[in-house]
Parts: sequence; structure tokens; C-alpha cells
Amino acid sequence: MKNLIKKIVPSFIFSIYHWKLAFFGALIYGFPSSKLKVIGVTGTKGKTTTCNLIAQLLQGAGLKTGMATTVNFMIGDKMWINEYKQTMLGRFKLQKLLRQMVREGCKYAVIETSSEGILQYRHQFINYSIAVFTNLTPEHIERHGSFEKYKEAKLKLFEQVAKKKDGIGVYNLDDKNVGEFLEAGIVKKVGYDIDTPHPSPFLNRGEGENSKENLPPASPDASRGGQPLLKEGSSLPLGRAREDFKRFQISNIKLSPNKTEFFINGIKFEMSLIGEFNVYNAVAAICVAQSQGIGMEKIKAILAHAKPTPGRLEVVDCGQPFTVIIDYAHEPASLEAVYKTLKIFNPHTSRGEEASPRKIIAVLGGQGGGRDKAKRPILGKISSQYADVVIITNEDPYDEKPEEIIEDVAAGVVFSCHSGLEPESRLSNLDSRLHGNDKKVEVFKILDRREAIKKALSLAQAGDIVILTGKGGEVWIYVENGKKIPWNEREIVEEELGAISFDNNR
Repeated sequence: MKNLIKKIVPSFIFSIYHWKLAFFGALIYGFPSSKLKVIGVTGTKGKTTTCNLIAQLLQGAGLKTGMATTVNFMIGDKMWINEYKQTMLGRFKLQKLLRQMVREGCKYAVIETSSEGILQYRHQFINYSIAVFTNLTPEHIERHGSFEKYKEAKLKLFEQVAKKKDGIGVYNLDDKNVGEFLEAGIVKKVGYDIDTPHPSPFLNRGEGENSKENLPPASPDASRGGQPLLKEGSSLPLGRAREDFKRFQISNIKLSPNKTEFFINGIKFEMSLIGEFNVYNAVAAICVAQSQGIGMEKIKAILAHAKPTPGRLEVVDCGQPFTVIIDYAHEPASLEAVYKTLKIFNPHTSRGEEASPRKIIAVLGGQGGGRDKAKRPILGKISSQYADVVIITNEDPYDEKPEEIIEDVAAGVVFSCHSGLEPESRLSNLDSRLHGNDKKVEVFKILDRREAIKKALSLAQAGDIVILTGKGGEVWIYVENGKKIPWNEREIVEEELGAISFDNNR
């Protein structure tokens, strides 16, 4: 019905409808964001973790903060799960939450700001002061029509902040799409990037005249809140005259299963979050905190004790001899970044070695509801490139048949393995062995997600990694006719591990 209405009703009618909802939502709750310093975080990957880190840094520095993300909400010391299955809340819910933040004495609000939310004017009548750009890759294209329209939606947040004289923009300079965001008109800019000639495996670096190589060098003064890198009246590539630009360069990243170390402009930081992509998220948060006058030593101390975001590379340890990790990754770029990070969990790897874990067992699915159908086989392909065992299961089918979604994902696994068998016979059995490119991949299709998890755990041996992606910290599985089934991936893993007897040889 919704799709039919969209075809019949002109798009400008929807724009008016969404704008009015945004206006009345703000009006009813008294335009609460006018009493807050609002930080909007947008991008394809890393938004939720970046928001959580920003909120923890501000709150830890004594600045009472509220937060709204895909995963969780926060007001001061109170944190609770987002059960709405929305990255950015609807107009009335979001304005109500902002009003609650004001009532409880918050000075800051950190909002995960999605492109879909912007399309529906949920960002309107919110007094954003800071915009953060994490990265941009071709995701959610079916909702926007093209990558350019997807990018245009993200840019609107920066254009909105540019209208404020004291607005601040924070930018990932390692992303090849950063140029247009730098040109959105915000005067005060803070950029961050990895100080290395070798591209990051997690991001696409820019090339040509709009590349980060044309930016001014980093300065220790900038990292300590000193003078801007560019003086008033000087010119800045990718920018305009009379701009304030600070640059934070990341170096000497050291990854381990328990912590991550890195330097920013020569200053050492440590955190319990793991993975290079989390270094990017952390430095984005550091840029925001430093822009608000929080000293680097204070930031270091808070970051060292920062808590991971629920369902983001979350390790489940029940004493089993293998590693179990839960992650929300459900888009190709995020999924690949997670798989690339798994090598640091190999308990037999010495410092600096590149050895892989003994075996990776991956459980994944694909979202229903018409969400990026073309990406489903890509998810399967990526999984089969990194994992030794691929178990394809249910995720959030909505009104689609879960069996068909599983087959869509499985098609990518088949393609990537280049088996000589026909497609129908390759995956017709639950326990098929595929050979290709000197890589053996064992594939299972199990409709029931709990049974899929149980199978993965039963196959794991000492030193293996079981990685469960797609659900993370979500509390529901969404099925047909608007129904939803209670779900807690961590609790289910703990229950299934509790039913298994382990010995030293397993």
C-alpha cells in the first residue's frame, strides 16, 4: 500500500507533509534544541559508535549529555536500548526526547542523523551546532534512487550547520567523498586522517585536486587546542578564505584482542574498542570533544575507560576455548571491515604477525522489506571470501519470504567459490562442501536463527572464531504483518554455550 501511495501522490506533497510534521513536533515540545548544543553525526559506517564515544567524552568531562542512536538512548548517566528499529526517531518522538534532555539539565545532545531521516525532514527544526562526517559508501541506494542523491541528503546536515556563524564541521579526510562536505560552507573545520602513504583497507582515499594531500600539515598545537593551522585570510584547498582549519593525524596504530593503541599528532591514546575502523570513530569523537574545550589529557583518561557500543564487535566469553563475537554489520563495507579485524583475535599470533585464526565460522542473513536486494549476494560473497564456514539464516524478513532472502545471500557464496556444480545442487543440502580458488567453504542454510547459532557453536574448535552479524544489540526480529519476535543475541549465545560441554581437545 505504501509503495502504491508513493507512485500516485506527487513527491512535493510528501515533502510538505514531512516538513509540517517536523514543524508541529518541534512546536508542541517548545523547540527544545534551542537550549542545547546539538551534534549531528552522519555517514555510512561508524555513526552509532562515534555518537556513543562523543557522548561518553562529554559526559565524562562533566558536560551533561543526551544521545539518540540506532542502538541506544542516553540522558546523563542513564542509558537504555532503542527498541524502535529507527536510526533517527520520528519527528514527535525525537522532539519529545530532546525536551526530556532539557528538563533533566543536559547541555549537549548527540544525534545519529541518517540520510533517510533527512529525506523525511526529521532534522528540520533541530538546532545543530556541529556536523560530523564519518565516511560515505554506496549503501541504501534503493531508498534514494542514486548514490548522488544519497550524498545530497547527507550534505544537507552540513549545509544546515553552515548557517550558524559558530558552526563546526568534523571530517574524515581519508574518505574520497570528503571534498563536497568540506565545501558545504562551514567555516570552522576539524579534519582527521591516518598519517601513512598506504591506503587504509577500510576506507577509500581521495585522489586528485580534492585529495587530502592538498591539505595543510598537522600541527601539535592543533591537537592541544592551540592556534588554527590556517590564519585568518589564508587559503585552504577544498575550502574558502578566512577559515579556521585544524588537522588531527593518526599514526602508530597497534591492534590487539583487548585494546587498541594509536597516536594523534604525537600524543598516545589507548582504548578497549578494537579494530582500525574504531580508531576512526574514536578520533572523530576526540575532534568534537577538543573543539568544546576539553583538554587532551582529560580526553585520554576518559577514552581509556570508554565502554564499547552494545552489539558492535561485542565479545561473548563463557569460558569456551574459542571466540564468539556479535556485530551489527549488515552492509557490505561494514561486514568486510569486521571480517578484516578478526585476525587480531588469533591467540597464537605473535605481536606484529599477520597470521589468520584457525577457522572463521560466520553466521549472517539479509534484511527483508525491499532493503537493498542487490546487496544480498554481495554479503554472501564477502562472507565466503573470509570465512571457512558460512551459515546463512534469518534476520529481519518483514513481509518477504525468509527462504528467498537466504537464497539471495547464498547466490553470492556460490558465485565466489566458482564451483563446477550447478547452482541448484551446490547448496541443496545443509552440509555442502564447495571448492574453488584453493579455498574450501562449508555452507549451511538454516532458517531458524537460533538453530543457526547453535550449529555454529557446535562446529567451533579451540582457537576458532564464531562471528554473528546482522542483529547486534537489537531486541526484535521483524516478520510479516508488522509482527516482531523478542530477540537478544547475546543471551541466546550464552544459553547455547551453557548447554555445550567443553574439553581441552575441542
